[in-house]
Amino acid sequence: MLQINNVSLHFGSRTLFENINFTIQPRDRIGLVGRNGAGKSTLLKLINGEISTDGGNISKPQNFTIGFLTQEIRQQQSPTVWEEAQIAFKTINAIQQKVDDIQKELEQRTDYSSDEYLDLSQQYVDLLDHLSHIDADDKDRQTELVLKGLGYKRSDFDKAPSTFSGGWAMRLELAKILLLQPDLILLDEPTNHLDIDSILWLESFLQNYQGAIMMVSHDKSFLDNITNKTIEIELGKMYEYKANYSKYLEMRIERRAQQIATYNNQQDQIKQIERNIERFRAKASKASFAQSLIKKLDKMDLVEIDEVDTKSMRFDFPIGHQGGKVVVKTEKLAKSYGEKQVLSDVNFEIERGQKVAFIGKNGMGKTTMARIIVGEIEKSGGNLDLGYNIEIGFFAQHHAEALPRNLTVFDSVDQLAEGDIRLQVRNILGAFMFSGEDVDKKISVLSGGERARVCLAQLLLQPSNTLILDEPTNHLDIRSKDVLKESIKRYPGTVIIVSHDRDFLIGLTDKVFEFTDGTVKEYFGDIENFFEEKKIADFRAFETEEIDIKKTDTIVTTNKPIDKQEKQIKNSINKIEQAIEQAETNIQSLEAKIASNYDEATVNELMQAKEKLASLMKEWEDLVG
Repeated sequence: MLQINNVSLHFGSRTLFENINFTIQPRDRIGLVGRNGAGKSTLLKLINGEISTDGGNISKPQNFTIGFLTQEIRQQQSPTVWEEAQIAFKTINAIQQKVDDIQKELEQRTDYSSDEYLDLSQQYVDLLDHLSHIDADDKDRQTELVLKGLGYKRSDFDKAPSTFSGGWAMRLELAKILLLQPDLILLDEPTNHLDIDSILWLESFLQNYQGAIMMVSHDKSFLDNITNKTIEIELGKMYEYKANYSKYLEMRIERRAQQIATYNNQQDQIKQIERNIERFRAKASKASFAQSLIKKLDKMDLVEIDEVDTKSMRFDFPIGHQGGKVVVKTEKLAKSYGEKQVLSDVNFEIERGQKVAFIGKNGMGKTTMARIIVGEIEKSGGNLDLGYNIEIGFFAQHHAEALPRNLTVFDSVDQLAEGDIRLQVRNILGAFMFSGEDVDKKISVLSGGERARVCLAQLLLQPSNTLILDEPTNHLDIRSKDVLKESIKRYPGTVIIVSHDRDFLIGLTDKVFEFTDGTVKEYFGDIENFFEEKKIADFRAFETEEIDIKKTDTIVTTNKPIDKQEKQIKNSINKIEQAIEQAETNIQSLEAKIASNYDEATVNELMQAKEKLASLMKEWEDLVG
C-alpha cells in the first residue's frame, strides 16, 4: 500500500498540487486524468521518487517495487532485444541475493523477540513472496511471451535495439517493466506507440496483473477496459472516483450538480438568517435571539463550489493561396525498405478542399505515404504528382519527439517565424495555452501533450492550403482533441489525417482511404460510413479481424490438415481454458468475501485457488507452446 499524504508541489508561482491525499491499494487500477499540463506525468515522477515534494510525503512499505514507463526514450545499450528485455531479471537476481543475505543474518542472530529481528523476518517473507509471484525460474518463456505480445517477432530477438524506431524502444521499456512485475506499475501514455493487437494483448495482461497499476492515457476504451478507479487533477486539486473513465464522466457531472444545489440551498439559508438578524436585532425582546442567529452564522461551514478549469486551445489554421483542383495524385506508387515492400500499387486522387482519413493496421504504409507526399522520404517506383501551388503544413509524432530539448517554448516557435508573424508569436502560444511563465519552460520539461501543442503552434507560422496530420491526437487530452477537430472542420483547405482515433474521425472526413497489403482502397463518407460498409463495429474489429489476442502469442497456424492428435490437443486446451475462467471467477469471489469480512479460512481457500490457477496456467502454456 502506497500513501500520498498532503503532498504539495509548486513551479515558480504556479501551484501544481496543493495538499493532495490518496492511497494506492495492492489491486488498484487507477486512471489519472486531467488536461495537458495539469501535472499527471509529474505526479507519476513524484511517486517514482524522481522529484521531491514541496510539502507532505509519500510513504510505502519497505522493499516496495515500482516500474515506470515514461514518455522519454531511455538509452538501450544491450547487443540484442532479447538481452535488453532480460535486464529485468538482473533486478530479480539482486532481490534473490538480498534474500540470501537476510537468511544468513537471521541464522546468526539470537535476539528473536527484538524489533530488528522481527523487521528483518518480515523483509525476508516479503521478498520471498515477491520472488514467488514473479516465477523467475521461467524467465525465458516469460520473455518470449511478453516480447511477442508487444509486437516483436522471433526474428527480431537477436537484432540490436538501436535498429528499431523510438516507438519500438518504448515497447522494449514496457517489456522490461512487465517482466519485472513490480508492486506498482506506472504507465504514461502506454498505447501511443502500440498497434491494436499489442494494445489488446496489453489490456489482457494488465487485467490479470496481480499488482497495482496507475496510468495516464487518453485512450478512453483502454481506460474503461482496465481501470476501476479514476483520479482527476484540476487546478492543483485532486478528486477521486471509484469508477472507470466513462462512469467517472457521469459521476463528475453529478458531483458538480449536487455541489451547486447544496451551495444554493445554503445561500438561501444564509440570506434567511441574515434577514431574521436584521429584523430582530433592533427589538430588545429579540436581541438575544438575534445574537444566537449571528453565532449560528459564524459557526456555519460554508459550502464552496470547486473551481473548474475552463482553459483550452483556441485557434484556426491560416489558409494560404488557392492551389490547383487536384492536390495529390498517385499512379502505381511503390515503396520498399530493402526486401520489405510496404507500398506496391497505390492509386488515388485527392482534390482541393477534401478531408481524407488514412486508416489501416500498423505497418501498412499510412505514415510512409504521408511522408512521401511531403517529401521527407522518396518513393521506390510509380508516380506522385502534387498539384499547382500546393502549400503543405505537416504535423507528425516524430516532430514532437525531435524538438530541441534545450530551447524554451517561446524560442522553439520564434526561431521558425519569419517576417511580421514574429510579432504574433506570444499570441500564437497563448492560443495553445502557453502564457506567462509557461513560454519560458524548456522543451525538456514538457509533457507529451504540451510538446504536441508546440508542434501545432508551429503550423500557424506559415499559411498553407493542405494539412497532413499524422496521429495528431496521440498526446492530446480529450478537451484539446475536440478543439483540434473543430479547427480542422473550419479549415477551408485540404486535409489528410492518419489516425486510429474513431471518436476524432467521426464527422470529420468525406473520404476514407484504407491501406492494406500494399494498396489503397477508397470509401466515400466518414469513418462511420466506412465501418457500416465493412459491417464492423469499430477500429478494434477492423484491425484485429476477430483474432483472439490471448492465443496469438503462442499458437502458430499452418496450412496442414489437423490430425487426430492436434484435435485432442485443441480439445484439451478448450477444457483448460474453461477451468481457468472458473478458477478466476472463484478467486474474484473469494477476494470480495475477504474484503467485506476477513476470515483466515477464506484466506487459505484463496491461496489454494491461486495455486490451482497457476497450475492450470502452466498446463495451458505447455499445451499451446
